[in-house]
Amino acid sequence: MGCFVSTPRDTGGNRRRPARIGDVAVFVPGLRIPKPVDFFQSLGEYLDKNSVEQLSALRTRIVVMAGQEAPTITRTRRRTATQHGGSTLGDLLQALEDYLPVLLELVKDGNPLQQQLQFVWVNQEDETEETTMYSAWYEVLSVLHLMATLSLSQANLLLLPRASTDGYQPKVSEESRRSSIDVFLKAAGYLDCAVRHVLPQLPDEPRRNLPVDLAEGVLRALCLQALGQGVDIQLGLAIDSTKPTLAVKRRLACEMVKYWQQAQDNIMNLPLTNGWGEKHRLFVKWKYIEAKAAAYYYHGLILDEGNTEKSHGMAVAALQAADEYLKESKKACEAFNSSVPISRNPPVWGTMKYLSEKIPKDTSSKVQINRDLYSHEKIMERAPTLPDFALALKPDEYRLPLVDAPWNEEAVDGQLTWNKPQV
Repeated sequence: MGCFVSTPRDTGGNRRRPARIGDVAVFVPGLRIPKPVDFFQSLGEYLDKNSVEQLSALRTRIVVMAGQEAPTITRTRRRTATQHGGSTLGDLLQALEDYLPVLLELVKDGNPLQQQLQFVWVNQEDETEETTMYSAWYEVLSVLHLMATLSLSQANLLLLPRASTDGYQPKVSEESRRSSIDVFLKAAGYLDCAVRHVLPQLPDEPRRNLPVDLAEGVLRALCLQALGQGVDIQLGLAIDSTKPTLAVKRRLACEMVKYWQQAQDNIMNLPLTNGWGEKHRLFVKWKYIEAKAAAYYYHGLILDEGNTEKSHGMAVAALQAADEYLKESKKACEAFNSSVPISRNPPVWGTMKYLSEKIPKDTSSKVQINRDLYSHEKIMERAPTLPDFALALKPDEYRLPLVDAPWNEEAVDGQLTWNKPQV
């Protein structure tokens, strides 16, 4: 069945957009919040009371928790534990995981009840404030998107520099960086599952009516972003270690470029024009430029190891490109942070801290040395093509959970009837 829009534009009702969101290491779109559903009115005559109560209780818990979590999801200094202990993000993620196997009973084997319920979610990146659909697959898609968003928020918290016990500048521990890679892969797994296994279940018309938050391009872009930032962390760990070679670092940097380029390609033609949507687009642009600075830097260092005029000239061109991309990335970073909701870039650390110091220094040095050796005409002014590497980092394989105990549905003459489990 189709979809209708209850509020065409943001009027300050259900959608809450902060003016400021603090430090951002990972782009986290605002939470899409579910609105209450009356399961008893829609399913009461088809399901036994216990089944309806279970669905209602599980979803109501999510509605309440998401509503409470939404205002704090992007704050740097936020409450990290509930009054009963445990992470609020973790509790909401667990609530979603508990809900999914029960929800999936509504779509199993073409269950006709999947179009019996009206699900409403408040959007963040779409101009439309909320989207309503009579589709349980829309609900599954929304749940997976929310699970990915929560994981990205967890990664953001892990990658914000903390005060150092040794009195030096705030930093991100190696443990937090390694943990963030696992979280990025988990987020990518949710999104990959949504694209490959859930979107195809939606008929053409409902799929066209999805909010831009759930558009295939946005889901793919978020998945690629998670992988791209995972590679960024891998590169930072490689820089900190003495074991990885220049070739390994170049490969990681070039793979990072491909992830961000593909992310940009996926959202290029989408109507991401309002607050969160525009900020999303600017984040991808910024990180894509940053990745190119890293890739050209390491490519230049390897080319400079050659023994010919051509290789030295190409090295200079690559390093000059890296320097230009580094300058451009700083402008892109400013554009991202100044867009609403306004954010702050955390203290530079990891890959970009290292490259911000090394690129200008090494570029200036190599340019001077080569200009002394060769005439200006013999130094290539055009940056060489970056090598093309296969992408190594893949999303975690997330599979939709098995459904709970079957509800024993039968369809008789086109009417829904139910055989309740015998006691």
